[in-house]
Amino acid sequence: MLYKLKKGDEINILAPSSFIDNEEDFIKGINILKEWGLKIIHNEVLSKKYGIFAGNDLTRFEELEKAQNSKLIIFAKGGWGAARLLEKNPNWGNSMMIGFSDTCSLLLSKYSQGFFGSIHGPMITTLYKEPEWSLKRLRNLLFEGYVDDIRGLPIKKGIATGEIIVSNLTIACFLIGTDHFPDLKGKIIIFEDINEDIYKIDRMLTYLRMTNKFNEIAGIGFGSFSDDLCTPEWKGLLKKLIIERLQEFDIPCLFDLPVGHLSGNACIPLGCEAILNGNDGKLSVHISSY
Repeated sequence: MLYKLKKGDEINILAPSSFIDNEEDFIKGINILKEWGLKIIHNEVLSKKYGIFAGNDLTRFEELEKAQNSKLIIFAKGGWGAARLLEKNPNWGNSMMIGFSDTCSLLLSKYSQGFFGSIHGPMITTLYKEPEWSLKRLRNLLFEGYVDDIRGLPIKKGIATGEIIVSNLTIACFLIGTDHFPDLKGKIIIFEDINEDIYKIDRMLTYLRMTNKFNEIAGIGFGSFSDDLCTPEWKGLLKKLIIERLQEFDIPCLFDLPVGHLSGNACIPLGCEAILNGNDGKLSVHISSY
């Protein structure tokens, strides 16, 4: 269940990971939210720095805890550091929470503890880079309670239905075996990542095979896995790797979904019912909201 926002609602901007190193990008993202009629709860995010982090662990954890009763939290950026906050076992609330990359650790933890509201989508420092369709999708999700279908390339046929989970692949593998990794039984899972060598992606997919996680899921999709310098040859190698690592599992699979670090990061709320169609490449997400 997700809230529907309205103009004038107050929202929180948190930086649970790396410090903000590009003030211009941050301000551009804030301005988009203000144009939508949202009010930003004051937080001196830009001034916080502790080593590579946006404040020490206790400061970032306390800000996360304090914001749990707000309607919406949007993370400022990724990098590294969010997962360190899980050592303190956050007391999750019903706030909607948007992020991707490193902050997937928080999204997965919240969902695994039985709380809805985790949304994989653009963060403050990436908002201005999003194309119009992606910004419209996020606004529709937040204010109207729906998202349009997205499409990928079918590489294994079939149709899967189930709750959807979206995560950075590295972060998901890192959380397996902890209390912050969700039950995947009967779920549709979408993975994305950035600038990982093919052998490292192979290593992570092999690890998922060895943990038997692929035996549990209903369907799987893959978003973007590199930056704008990704070559057709590299993408071809990735596609072949995914096909080889999933060949014996009887589940539909989509490739090259518009989800991840590239411009065009389609927001997807975790835990909503979804349909992944490996025959025509369509991914549909059905949202309950109030």
